[in-house]
This record gives sequence, C-alpha cells and structure tokens, in this order.
Amino acid sequence: MSSSVMRAHGAETSGAVRVLRHPHTPDLRHAMGWPRGSVAPVPDRGSRQPVRRQRMRVQAGLLAADVAAVGLALALQPAPGAESYAYGTGVVLLLMLTGAYRVRISLRTLDEIGRIARAALVPFLPFLGLGTLAAANGLLLQLVATGLALVAARAVAYSVLRGRRRRGHSSEATLIVGAGRVGEELAAVLRAHPEYGLRPVGFVDSITPNGSRGPSLPLLGSIHDLEDILSRLELHRIMVAFGPVREANWVSVLRTAITNDVEVHIVPRFFDIGLSRRTAGDDDIWGIPLYRVRRTALRTATWRLKRTIDVVVSLVALLLAGPLMALLAVAVRISSPGPLIFRQPRLGQHGREFEMLKFRTVRQELASHTSNSLAGVTPVGRWLRRLSLDELPQLWNVLRGDMSLIGPRPERPYFVQRYSVEVPGYEDRHRLPAGLTGWAQVHGLRGETSIHQRARFDNAYIESWSLWLDITILLRTLGAVLRDSLLRTRVPPTRGGETS
Repeated sequence: MSSSVMRAHGAETSGAVRVLRHPHTPDLRHAMGWPRGSVAPVPDRGSRQPVRRQRMRVQAGLLAADVAAVGLALALQPAPGAESYAYGTGVVLLLMLTGAYRVRISLRTLDEIGRIARAALVPFLPFLGLGTLAAANGLLLQLVATGLALVAARAVAYSVLRGRRRRGHSSEATLIVGAGRVGEELAAVLRAHPEYGLRPVGFVDSITPNGSRGPSLPLLGSIHDLEDILSRLELHRIMVAFGPVREANWVSVLRTAITNDVEVHIVPRFFDIGLSRRTAGDDDIWGIPLYRVRRTALRTATWRLKRTIDVVVSLVALLLAGPLMALLAVAVRISSPGPLIFRQPRLGQHGREFEMLKFRTVRQELASHTSNSLAGVTPVGRWLRRLSLDELPQLWNVLRGDMSLIGPRPERPYFVQRYSVEVPGYEDRHRLPAGLTGWAQVHGLRGETSIHQRARFDNAYIESWSLWLDITILLRTLGAVLRDSLLRTRVPPTRGGETS
C-alpha cells in the first residue's frame, strides 16, 4: 500500500511492526483475531506455508478416508482377486484426477455423490468384457459396496472438518474486494458461520468519503493497492463482491490476484434475481453463489509437463534439423557478408530481457533498420521468411528456457514500453513465457496487424491455457506454414526490419 493510502487509514509504523487502523471499525489486529490492545506484526514472507500445510493435511485426510472406504469394500469380498485390487486402485486414481480432494468451502456430502458414482462406475466398465460372468458379478457387488463406503467416509470426513472449522483450527484469512451491500452481507455470513472456514479480515474498495458510515471491517486500501495488500498480509483467498469500482479495473484485480497464487471467488452479478447458474467446481455461502476463478497456468501441475515437452521437442528438433540448419547457414553466408545469426533483445516472461536468435535475412548494414521497407531483404532471406525457416535458431531459445514452443510472440523493449501505455492489457501478455508461435499468429495476426487484437488473443490464450490448446496451435501453425509456402507470393513487411 502506498504511503499516502496508509496515512489516510491511520497507519502506524514502528520498526518491524506496522498496524492499520480504520476510523469507523476495529483495527486490523482485532479483525485478524488478535486481542484488542495487542500489536499484530505484519506477516513475514513465507507465512503462507502454514495455510498450504493445512490444506495438504485436509487433502491427505480426505484421501485417507477414501482409501479406507475402498479397502473396506475390498475386505468384504469373499475372495478378492487381482481384478478387485485393480478396480479399487482405479477408483482412487479417478477421484484424484477429477478434483475430489480440492478443499471446498461448502462441505456437503450430497454434492459429492455424482462424482463418487462416476468414480465407482468408470473403472468397472473395462472388466465387463474381460472376465467371466461370476467375476463381473463379484465386481458389481464391490462397486456397490465401494460407492456406499465412499459416501459414508465423505460424510464422516466433512463432519470432522466442519467441527474443526467451527473451533477455528482450519480457517483461512479472507479479503473481500468490494465493500458494498453484497460485500457487507458476505462478511456478515462468514462471521456468523465459521463452518465455512473463512475469516474475513477486511475490505478493498474506494476510500470511504468523510462523514459516511464506514464498513463493518477495516478498509485496507483501494483496488489499486491490491497487490501490495496481498503481498504484505500473505493472504491466500479473496472474494470479489462487485462494488463501486470501474468495470475496466476488475480485469486487473483478477489477474493480480491469480498471478499471486491466490484463490479467487466471484459473487456473480444479479445472483439475487436468479440470473446466475451454478456449475461444477463452484461453491456457495449461505445462499450466495461463488464462482471459482480458474488457477493461472503457472500454478497447475500440467504446466511442468509443458516445460518438459518444450525441452524434449526443441532438443529433438535441433538434432533432426541440424543438417538443414547447416545448409541454411551456408546460404546466408553466401547471400551477403555479415553474421549468420541475427540477435535482438526481446522481452519475455515477467518482462525479462533475452536475446532472440534468427537467421539473418537482410543485409548487415540494414539489420537494425526500423522502417518497414523490404529493400534490404536478401533473396535467401526472402525465401527463409516465406518458409519461416529463419525462426529455426529460436529452438535454442526454447531449450535454454528463454521461450516456449507456444506462447505470445516476444517484442522489443521499445515497443513493449510504447504499447503498454497505448494498449489495454498489453503488459498482461508477459505472464507466461514468449513462444515461437501463438494463438494470435494462427489467426493471421503477424507483422503489421492490430496490436489491440494481438493482445486480446494472447491474453485469451493465457487465461484458457491447456496442453490441448498448445497442440491445436502447433497443428494450425504447421498447416499455415505449408499453406503459405505454396500460396504466398510476397513477404509481408514487419516492424523494425528483422522483428516479427
């Protein structure tokens, strides 16, 4: 939080201790559970670890309960064989893959029956055509026993967890964005129902005007201070209750929260007139629906698989394309004097600068020319650009970790600085690593095309990222390269000579 905002809220600083006060409400120390009159130190970096460990313990407890339930159903079998053990293992694995151990806010066993039924049924299907009728009947009995045992285990586990939450042993500090009517109602419900496991600590909203009634919890700052508040208080969860905040600011709010590894729940607009619809993965608090915002790609387990694929594919591609790249290097050398590789500073993930590599396609004296003229492109360079072969050295950037195979195309620092001011959301493109090709490129947005549209496509890719989307982009890129190599008769101009 900026110093001016802190002063507006009566912030006191003394050495390593910092306290926020609000003129109309108990101070932050009291809101976070500290006795009145005590001094609450600002949590140190790394204080999120207890919350992570707490979540892991809850997840481990739910998993242990399900394993015990599956084991009980297996023990009831008269003579369990290998297929019974394989079936039980499949049930547990399917529960893990379908998110059964994500810690929910509302703990209701009936909400889990559909997931449990699918997990019990799907592993049974392959055995229908593999074994004898007697074996299938035996597994059918195990299926029924497993389903009933899992429901009972989940009911017991949720009852225990609700009891712990009521006693304050499994609660999380929660920030509410929006101090309007819905935000106030949400705060009141959370305080009245500790079984949800969320302890509201304050609001983020526009500063309350002098003389107006203050909110029931401390107002910790404006929406522009959100990142600082999240970092300073090390919060793990926020709830967005739309208040008097400009629409354009909400995108920034959500992206800031998600990037900081914070669970984000949104109270949908117009929920109280029946225009919201609950879907799988959503929650609700005492009749108030909550949409859970999807975790950013960097926080998902499959993101590590993406990096592994980048390393393997780029390494194999470099080995296979080695002879071709050697021939291309000779052609570039013959085309005109100068270096074989064109190196240009680009900005990648989080604005980090790196040297992007390409085969040189223009005469050396024009390599850094900033006009859109194609007069300096060599005949070999024109051919390389037409087939996109000038990009092959960027496989080394991918292997080195500067780039990914798929992602927003990197840009030069000058243009990044310019477009970050002119184009809404342009800076958000740097949340993920830059790529050889991307969602914008397969839609034809290359060279002299709309920067606004490219930023929109890049951010859409980041927010809906999946491995399947990467595969789709890769296949469409290969198709576009083949199509362009056969049909394109000219090389489109690009910004700044060698840039793409």
